[in-house]
Amino acid sequence: MVARLLLAAILGALIGIEREWRDRPAGLKTHMMVCLASAVFTIVAIELVNAPPFAGENVQMDPSRLVEAITGGVAFLAAGFIVLSRGEVQGITTGAGMWLAGAVGLAAGLGLWQIAVTASVMALAIFVAIHRMQLVLRRGPPESAPLE
Repeated sequence: MVARLLLAAILGALIGIEREWRDRPAGLKTHMMVCLASAVFTIVAIELVNAPPFAGENVQMDPSRLVEAITGGVAFLAAGFIVLSRGEVQGITTGAGMWLAGAVGLAAGLGLWQIAVTASVMALAIFVAIHRMQLVLRRGPPESAPLE
């Protein structure tokens, strides 16, 4: 349990550090907390099903309901970062990062290490690679030297 929670916090930090570095409203701490909270909800749900009062034949766990609850909660939180300012939509990437942090926390809470780690590494790679590509595209093609 401790390893799963620690993994969730570390992977949330990995996702959030890029947002922090870019000085976005939801950064390192927010992503860590979303990821950790998702893992906690997941572990609590698993433990509840295995607790003696709920261990009877009449109690069944539907994993899709757990995913649905965490997804809905994190999506609501992430939507708060998406704003319309001066005719432009801002915060979508931050919201998507938070949504991903929720998914990573869910995977970590379930003990699905490979999915949690792979998704986090891919998120960081996407944040960095796409940002670099956007910088290149904004600069435009290099000006060619005049023909002599």
